Amino acid sequence: MNKDFLRLYAVSDSRWLNGRTIEEVVQEAIEGGITMLQLRDKNSTEDEIISDAEKLLPICKKAGIPLIINDYPEIAKKCGADGVHLGLSDGSIENARKLLGDHAIIGATAHNLEEAKSAEKAGADYLGVGAAFGSSTKKNASNFNIEDYLEITSNVSIPVVAIGGINSDNISKLNGFGLAGVAVVSAIFDSDDVKKSAEKMRRLAEKLV
Repeated sequence: MNKDFLRLYAVSDSRWLNGRTIEEVVQEAIEGGITMLQLRDKNSTEDEIISDAEKLLPICKKAGIPLIINDYPEIAKKCGADGVHLGLSDGSIENARKLLGDHAIIGATAHNLEEAKSAEKAGADYLGVGAAFGSSTKKNASNFNIEDYLEITSNVSIPVVAIGGINSDNISKLNGFGLAGVAVVSAIFDSDDVKKSAEKMRRLAEKLV
């Protein structure tokens, strides 16, 4: 797992397509500088998610960025995606590894050091930790004490990406915690100009250390 892929990790959300196709929106985000893409769709069927993934995979491959499927290792396997991201209730990391193989990227969600260590021990390649500043896509997401990022990054050897309500106004608050990058949804996709928004977030993400 190249941790540079996590610098600006875009998480798609079909609610903000606004009449555009998912391919168009993702292409704009790629041109703006995203470094990895997660296809997350809580409301579509398996066949619909696979269809979207098959449209996005060649776009991502051409750009040299990984395509990650949220929640479903089986879908990642069927469509040939680069990996899967698992929440705490989305099945075991070990089973996903058996299904997808050693070269797949497997990310895991964590909210504290205990969960982070557990995910690392189970074989996760990276951690998504938050919610840093709440979340516009998960209404039940509780705020995370950003000071705890340093505790986590100092005690695990796999890269950590911050997620949750991150935008151009607050991303600088994440500096100094040893994060590999940020995962962003609305700050990129809830925009009239996805490319421009991605460019701005990429510039800011590059300043994180």
